[in-house]
Amino acid sequence: VSCATSSRAPVSFDYSFEYGKTAVLQNGVAIAPPRAPAAVKAAIAAGNQIRFATYQYGGGRGRPGEYGFDCSGATSHVLRAAGVLDGFGTSSSFRNYGKPGEGKWINVWARDGHVFLTVAGLRFDTGWHSEKGPRWATKSRPAKGYVIRHPAGL
Repeated sequence: VSCATSSRAPVSFDYSFEYGKTAVLQNGVAIAPPRAPAAVKAAIAAGNQIRFATYQYGGGRGRPGEYGFDCSGATSHVLRAAGVLDGFGTSSSFRNYGKPGEGKWINVWARDGHVFLTVAGLRFDTGWHSEKGPRWATKSRPAKGYVIRHPAGL
């Protein structure tokens, strides 16, 4: 999927996984491409760490007693591990994250109310699969109304 988009121009197509292009998914575990940058490998490792956590609204912000993640908490967790985010973001704030358009390795798909990532071609999302909570997926999801942003250099 490729498009040039301004920071506020919504995406009018669906995210789709291209099998064999980059990362591999085996039994729910993402495996980074060997030549991926260290930040991408760290992002994938962070996603793997929480890949079966439960969904918890407002979760993933490091508060005592938290055990789950919502969409922005999971996205923040992965981006912090990659070294490309300080603190925490909300689904709305990620609409202005990083640089506009698609990056090579990490993309943030954001709209008011939801955010998900693609890392090395795999989707990391708390929704649009059989269970609620952060999971890796190769299945496409509708992306109408989302903007695509990426960390500089990735």
